[in-house]
Amino acid sequence: MAKDYYEILGANKNASEAEIKRAYKRLAKKHHPDVDKTDGADERFKEINEAYQVLSDSKKRAAYDQFGHAAFSQDAGFGGMGAQSGRWGPFTYTYTTTGVPFDFDFGDFSDPFNIFEQVFGFRGFGRRPRRGHNLYYSVTIDFMDAVCGLTQEVVLNGKKLKVKIPSGIRDGAEIKFRGEGEEGPQGLPSGDLYLTIRIKPHPTFTRIGDDIYILKEISFVQAALGDTIEIETPRVRSGQAGLDYEFIKLKIPAGTQSGTQFRLRGKGVPHLRGRGRGDQYVRVRVNVPKKLSREQKRLLKEFQNLGG
Repeated sequence: MAKDYYEILGANKNASEAEIKRAYKRLAKKHHPDVDKTDGADERFKEINEAYQVLSDSKKRAAYDQFGHAAFSQDAGFGGMGAQSGRWGPFTYTYTTTGVPFDFDFGDFSDPFNIFEQVFGFRGFGRRPRRGHNLYYSVTIDFMDAVCGLTQEVVLNGKKLKVKIPSGIRDGAEIKFRGEGEEGPQGLPSGDLYLTIRIKPHPTFTRIGDDIYILKEISFVQAALGDTIEIETPRVRSGQAGLDYEFIKLKIPAGTQSGTQFRLRGKGVPHLRGRGRGDQYVRVRVNVPKKLSREQKRLLKEFQNLGG
């Protein structure tokens, strides 16, 4: 029976990409055949790399989570989950998501040193490196820049690189600069540079996928009688970096209860893949006053006596 990939790496099924990578690095160094001289080290090293090859790729991991090892059968016929790549200027970027089925290749598990080399930049501790080390950086951008996209110059590894962030990019997306890692020894090719995108939280908006959520307080009177209020929503200017806001009117029906949620179609985050935008959801919270004047108390009591 095939072993569980999560068990092999000692990782939880809800582990993040970063946690999967840390678990792999720790085990791969420990059980590399140049280091581990115990019986079965080669097989153990192969299992670790096979597990990481699947769990580090979101579309392979999604298929494995759903179908298990059957997803790797040549005649299984399972489709993958969404992923896309693109190229802007001097670099390529990769971005993965879920929910869009398409066919993909699970790759070849026969050479575990290929995976090791991709992560560490060399094939073995006692072997001559084939290229320079890969480098890993991260950059933090504002919530609104992730929604609208921007082009930004950053200095990484002593080089000034132009980074184009596509509108709708998600937290944790990785941009690859091919050949911008450490120089290879003795004229060998340079490694690659990986830039992970981190997004600052927004004080008003919360993002889930391509939808955004906002909490809006209304008064007891507005909830009871109904009203029309203004809602702050992103306004993406096509073809331009940056983003500002617009205010749209939202009708609050009479008798609205606290916690009611309204949907504003097409007012969310632009889809990274394809056209259109997600939605914006407005959840209202009825603000009950803590202090009332005598006249307000009298009117409420009168309302109560009338059967309110």
